Amino acid sequence: MLGWAITFLVVALIAAVLGFGGVAAVSAEIAQILFVVFIVLFVVTAIIHFVRGRRPPM
Repeated sequence: MLGWAITFLVVALIAAVLGFGGVAAVSAEIAQILFVVFIVLFVVTAIIHFVRGRRPPM
């Protein structure tokens, strides 16, 4: 998911340099949304891992 966010950020930057403002704005918004979703999922996963703890191998 982080890879997709970075991809959309690069697309937004290239579109902005080439003068495509609408495409740049939409790509930047998508990148922001994907980044926020990535951060939320990362935090949830870290909390779940912390709560469960490490189990010894069987």
